Amino acid sequence: PVIATGLNLPETMEVPLVSGRFLNDFDVASEARVAVIGRDLADEYGYLPGEARTISLNGIDYGVVGVLDWVLLEPSMDSAVFITFPTAERDWDTDGQDPTRLYIRAPTNTQWVAEEVPIVVSLGGPDGARTSIPTDLLDAQSQVDESLNNLTKMMGGLALIVGGVGIANVMSISVIQRSSEIGIRRALGHSRSTIAVQFLFEALTVGVLGGILGAAVGAGVVWLTSEARGYVMVLSVPGLAVWALVSVGVAVVAGLYPSTKAARLEPLETLRLG
Repeated sequence: PVIATGLNLPETMEVPLVSGRFLNDFDVASEARVAVIGRDLADEYGYLPGEARTISLNGIDYGVVGVLDWVLLEPSMDSAVFITFPTAERDWDTDGQDPTRLYIRAPTNTQWVAEEVPIVVSLGGPDGARTSIPTDLLDAQSQVDESLNNLTKMMGGLALIVGGVGIANVMSISVIQRSSEIGIRRALGHSRSTIAVQFLFEALTVGVLGGILGAAVGAGVVWLTSEARGYVMVLSVPGLAVWALVSVGVAVVAGLYPSTKAARLEPLETLRLG
């Protein structure tokens, strides 16, 4: 669709520009044949940031000066072309026609504004007006985001549990395979606590390395997704620190049983088994 719009649309809809600029006062005063296109339209035509490109509307060429990012509250704008009112009046014979849609940003008293606007607009003519508040859409989006966040946390928790069980199994097998070494060290005078600390440290090392590898893979997946979808990647340093501490805690808990088992082995028994 072709939309004749005012200059404050990005601010009203709280939508940034992907590239370029939006329509300005000079475009209005000069009735310039320039246009801003939606994100989906830009992707469809392979528009590159900074590229000099024109788009033909009803046989008239308009220079593309900017690309508007995805509009959550009005998805139809993602494939729209935006021009100024004076240009629309000249090229599309819209002189004297009233706007069909008004987008109003009300920081407070949203419901009151929605009730009063139809009354005010109706004073100018017989045609009625209806209003809609994007609260339901925003609530639905918020619920979806919350569900995805909870699902991600559950998957992360499950991965931690599986990783902890894996560390415990690997360290238990290591204790069995190294029983002779443990027996010799005990016979040479090493205390039970020394043996336990050694295996606990090994489990901690495995957990830390696994946490670093997991964080790197996760960040890589997020980066690839961001590049593919045109999002801005933001890493939460406090969040990474918290999950790093959690992975260390899981490794310590997982290493308690194998380290305790190794510390309780008797020298004669381990040498006989070895």
